[in-house]
Amino acid sequence: MTPEEITVTLRELFGTDPVQAIAPSSWQVDTDNFRLLVLLADDHSWLRILLPIMPIQQAQQFLGEFLEANFDETQEVRYALYENVVWGVFQHNNGTLVKADFTSAIARLVSLHEAGLDNVFNRLIENRIRQIVLAAKQQGQTLEATMQNLERYYAEGLMGELNQTSQDREEVLAAWRRQLERLWNQIDLNR
Repeated sequence: MTPEEITVTLRELFGTDPVQAIAPSSWQVDTDNFRLLVLLADDHSWLRILLPIMPIQQAQQFLGEFLEANFDETQEVRYALYENVVWGVFQHNNGTLVKADFTSAIARLVSLHEAGLDNVFNRLIENRIRQIVLAAKQQGQTLEATMQNLERYYAEGLMGELNQTSQDREEVLAAWRRQLERLWNQIDLNR
């Protein structure tokens, strides 16, 4: 894509006001929710789109999940770490980049930004539930016995919040049941 095509496409996506040329072959898009950077290499051979997701302090305990997401979920964009910030990054050979791929990458980066920690937190929770299922199966427990243990932990105050109402506890236990039922048959002790 030429610099002119990039400028036109960014203005089509975001309007004229948020799009600024910050240097030759570099653009910044400032919206109410994010700041997106588009950078062309000096020789225009490579294009990079960057979007800060969150400070490393917020993401530190989820770095493994971010890397797993890079492997499985992020498609043409990636999470990256630079100067204590988790970024969404897209890099592409500019000579073969077409407008559809450029706009798709921007949409994916914005999606990562909007999701924040939601996707990686959900991945972490699913991994933890899988560990619970595996441990329960290794001990010979059934799904029902595992649920009874969880109910007991909540009743005894070992799990849950101190100010949790009985309705809140029932909702949490229903969520546990849904997740355990969803994952129970996926975990095989013989693998």
